Amino acid sequence: MALHFVTDEAASAEPGDVVTLRGSEAHHASTVRRVRVDEAVTLGDGRGAWLAGLVIAASPQQVDVRITGRDDVPAPSPRFVLVQALAKGDRDELAIQAATELGVDAIMPWQANRCVSRWDAKAEKGLARWRTIVREAAKQAHRAWIPEVDALVRTADLVRLAATSRVLVLEPSASARLTATAAEASDGRDVVLVVGPEGGITPDELSALEGAGARLVRLGDTVLRTSTAGAAAISVLSAAHGRW
Repeated sequence: MALHFVTDEAASAEPGDVVTLRGSEAHHASTVRRVRVDEAVTLGDGRGAWLAGLVIAASPQQVDVRITGRDDVPAPSPRFVLVQALAKGDRDELAIQAATELGVDAIMPWQANRCVSRWDAKAEKGLARWRTIVREAAKQAHRAWIPEVDALVRTADLVRLAATSRVLVLEPSASARLTATAAEASDGRDVVLVVGPEGGITPDELSALEGAGARLVRLGDTVLRTSTAGAAAISVLSAAHGRW
């Protein structure tokens, strides 16, 4: 499979045009991935544009690609949204990386009551870090659409979200299984998966979410880590909705 790179120039490029990679993307293409002249590559803008092309010049500062073909990939519908609780160490980062590779369409960092990690005054830094992780994971997976990473949310925000989206809260004690509900029609609404922190979602949070219309579901008879639960759930959704 051809190497894939992301550039905003891909949005308007057509066959016959030359698209230039610069900066870190050029360095990554020429120095890390070692692309060579006449090598076939693909380019995207992360918003559905998908270009095929041939490298015509390559240096650490600039890589030129002549476009040979273009496709425009429609946005997935319904969208799969992962609400990922902040976690200590790199567990939340592992979670969003895997979810991106497996097909999530948007991500919301959640400051749940039992989160050990607290962004508070460093929310912008945390968002920037997550967006970089998601962008690189989407490139690695050759995705035409790079998932959006929204601003930090609180439980009250999720309660409001449950009024307009199909919210599924992953809860080991739930009686309903995700596999039994994953393929239910969403009427075009987003399918939102809520993953709690290491200590679990508090009873008050579960009650508020369920009262707003969210549904509590479980993945199986075992308890998964916060770093793996979202990825497992996205896999179930992808299979149930025919993406896989």
